[in-house]
Amino acid sequence: MAASEQERVEIWTDGACKGNPGPGGWGALLVAGSREKELWGGERATTNNRMELTAVIEALRALKRPCQVTLHVDSTYVMQGMKSWIAGWKRNGWRTSAKQPVKNADLWQDLDEQVARHQVEWVWVKGHVGDPGNERADRLANRGVAELSR
Repeated sequence: MAASEQERVEIWTDGACKGNPGPGGWGALLVAGSREKELWGGERATTNNRMELTAVIEALRALKRPCQVTLHVDSTYVMQGMKSWIAGWKRNGWRTSAKQPVKNADLWQDLDEQVARHQVEWVWVKGHVGDPGNERADRLANRGVAELSR
C-alpha cells in the first residue's frame, strides 16, 4: 500500500506511577477519523519511564496494519530517546556513550520494532495544560493504576 493510502491515526499516550518505583499505569487514546479507541493497563512494580514507553508500544501494537501516525507524548524521555538517543544505542549494541547498558532496553527495542511498522511523526505536548487528548491519556493511565487494586 502506498504511503498516501495508509490510514491516518492520531495517538496520545501517557504513563503514571504512584511512587517511582511503585504501582504504575499507562494509557493511550487512538483516533482515526470518527473512530476512537482507548487502551490502558498497569503494573504493580514499575517506573514512570517504563509506563511512558509501554503506553506508546501498546498503542502502536494495537494498529493492525501500517499507518501514518501522529504520536503525541508528554514525556521528554520518550521524545529524546526516539529523536536523539536510539540511533547511537543501536550502533553501540544497546549501550550508552558511557558504555553502560541502556536503561529499559527491552522496551526501547520493542518500541523500535513497533515504530518500524508505521510512518510516525512525533509531537511533544506539555502535560496537564488542557490538551484534550493528553488529558484523556492521563485519565486512562491513572485508570490503569486504579484497576491494580481491584
